[in-house]
Amino acid sequence: MLRQYELVERVKEYDPDADEALLNRAYVYTVQKHGTQKRASGDPYFSHPVEVAGLMTDLKLDQETIVTALLHDTVEDTLATIEDVEDKFGPDVARLVDGVTKLSKIEAMPENERAAENLRKFLLAMSEDIRVLLVKLGDRLHNMRTLHFIKSPEKRQRISRETMDIYAPLAERVGMYEYMREMQMLAFEQIEPEAYATITGRLAQIRSADGGQVDSIALAIKQALAEAGMKVEVSGREKHPYSIWRKMAERHVSFEQVTDIMAFRVIAESEADCYRALGVLHTTWQFIPGKFKDYISTPKSNGYRSLHTSLIYENSMRVEVQIRTRDMHRTNEFGLAAHWAYKQGDRPDGQVSWLRDLIEIVDASHDAEELLENTRMAIYQDRIFAFTPKGALFQLPKGATPVDFAFAVHTDLGAQTVGAKINGRHMPLRTALNNGDVVEIIKGKQAQPQMSWLGFVATGKARAAIRRSVRLKERDEVAALGRKLFEEIAARVPAKIGKKAIREAVRRLELEDEDDLMYAVGANKLGDRAVMEALMPGSTAELEEAAEWPRQEKAISIRGLTAGVGFHLAQCCHPVPGDRIVGLRKEGEPVEVHAIDCLELASGIDAHWIDLSWGRHSHGAVGRLRVTLYDRPGTLAEMAGLFAKNLANVVVLEQTHTDHPFSTYDVELDVKDLAHLTRILSALRASDAVAQAERL
Repeated sequence: MLRQYELVERVKEYDPDADEALLNRAYVYTVQKHGTQKRASGDPYFSHPVEVAGLMTDLKLDQETIVTALLHDTVEDTLATIEDVEDKFGPDVARLVDGVTKLSKIEAMPENERAAENLRKFLLAMSEDIRVLLVKLGDRLHNMRTLHFIKSPEKRQRISRETMDIYAPLAERVGMYEYMREMQMLAFEQIEPEAYATITGRLAQIRSADGGQVDSIALAIKQALAEAGMKVEVSGREKHPYSIWRKMAERHVSFEQVTDIMAFRVIAESEADCYRALGVLHTTWQFIPGKFKDYISTPKSNGYRSLHTSLIYENSMRVEVQIRTRDMHRTNEFGLAAHWAYKQGDRPDGQVSWLRDLIEIVDASHDAEELLENTRMAIYQDRIFAFTPKGALFQLPKGATPVDFAFAVHTDLGAQTVGAKINGRHMPLRTALNNGDVVEIIKGKQAQPQMSWLGFVATGKARAAIRRSVRLKERDEVAALGRKLFEEIAARVPAKIGKKAIREAVRRLELEDEDDLMYAVGANKLGDRAVMEALMPGSTAELEEAAEWPRQEKAISIRGLTAGVGFHLAQCCHPVPGDRIVGLRKEGEPVEVHAIDCLELASGIDAHWIDLSWGRHSHGAVGRLRVTLYDRPGTLAEMAGLFAKNLANVVVLEQTHTDHPFSTYDVELDVKDLAHLTRILSALRASDAVAQAERL
């Protein structure tokens, strides 16, 4: 553990003007507050914040960050309060400590009860000042280094999975690869102990049998570059066990089949020398096509810059080589922490693009589970590069589609997307993008995000924006249905209902405004009696005494609402326009529309029934048929031809039974209305290929 004077000396080495008294006060404060508390290792608890502060000095961070590291557990684990911290160390330190504390509180909650508001506050604090995240990453890294002292294997595994799912990806996204690699390896040892032991054992065998092969290859690379007149540093290493294991899992190969176990790093003096070194290596050894990546001209979003290539060395051995300058190397290993080191005099504002995306996700997410899902999507995926037609570069996760690309460019563009061109060709919106694709988004002014997009988008930003748009549309449509229901309810009140009565009803029901009232009626959060009483107190008294309740006088039209948003068509009876329909209204759910003769209605469903009508010119639904064909060649094709001739698109075709000489199929068709579906049934029954056809 660092002693008090050692910590101060470390800070003074890179920041001679640091406030020594402030650092000493913080050190003493954390020792006093944690007092006799012990860690699982048996060490005094205050050794942990002191070691985290030491990690922050390795990154050469400013004195406020060092003080925050010393105090980061005091509010969570002692009697200290944020007000105490602010009083003794100032508002900036208090704000940073509060940000770190909020994430610590989230960790202590079961995942299914994770508080969205706390996570939201942490992400906002992180976006305002990235040092919150840097301290938290240091905190997690030191906890992982001492994880083996925890006796419970279940707890070790839970912490390790959380590290692998959240903290290692966050470290990668801010470019702190050194932290990411160590956290992954320590977590891997707990999550997959057998795989870890096997791979580390095999690496040890290779190391003892290769006779210093890593050093000899590094020397050969250095000599080849020296002969070309270049002064470089070359180092070699084996890839760490988790990296090898992930490659084995992704490629479904054994340890022996992983060819690029060794990686080498070339540190050149300038950017130009990096490209010169690449040329020398490619002319000295054969390079592997498709394995070259230029992150110098197109850096990763976290600022990572390097040239990557893979070479075939002697005896067909494959080795990976990374080429970079010393400045690039520091940024690559410590990312934003290196960029915002104290010596550069920059105040870390944290406003990088992926953090802004996270804030958009925070604003759009509906609940804790959705927020956690979307933020994980945003931080934990391999990346590809895609370009706009004008050459602007965007990084996206593997599997991203044109819809993800559009939302990455701008949320409004994503919302207005109707089509896309990839490399000049019109392609479906669900097409997965490849590295280097040029994507042109085709937009429409009246377009809106579609619920179906959730089935293929790969980014948290796109998913959050789509869900938010669909929710708003759903609210509007439920409110529109509620307005129709409200008019029918108001007609039963023995008085003329005007704007004044509605305003008073909103007040009595403690709602925000008239729109809230209409939404509450549409979503069945308010019953008919409650609405009538709010409009005219006492209006239901006589009805209660007489034990009578007036029936709905006219059917409510669902024209203008979107199936799947304002209402759902029941899957049990598949009603189509032209059927007599009723609606089941359950609290907080869209109206479920059933045909009047649906068998499900006879089972006593606990829901409020409303009389519905399709409205004029309603069309478009899915009709469901059961068709029994004679089991002979060509009958299935004849049935398909009848569907096509009657302009009906087949949505689902499933063979449900075979009993020679018959085959039975369940078919779902896009139809306009009941008349359209009836014509199709008539055509099927008239066909010699069809033994029987009926509607389900």
